[in-house]
Amino acid sequence: MEMPKDQDRAIVLGEYILKNKATVRATAKKFGISKSTVHKDVSEKLEKIHPHLYKLVKEVLEENKRERHIRGGLATKHKYEERRLEREGIK
Repeated sequence: MEMPKDQDRAIVLGEYILKNKATVRATAKKFGISKSTVHKDVSEKLEKIHPHLYKLVKEVLEENKRERHIRGGLATKHKYEERRLEREGIK
């Protein structure tokens, strides 16, 4: 997928985050760009070119920020569960 430039890219990224409740990291991975680029586009550029979309995207990102400790804890739990299964020869 070819990525649109600047303003169009900010809108595409914002719509993706909104539709998928995606994190900055997941969005960057999906579009093959850096987290810094995603963050700059949706927090600075989008605010200027599409204030309504910016507000909605900001709400999603703030929710993700509030929940990140939960996702981190689940990822750690999963990691150690995988290791345990490997040790036990189950996986």
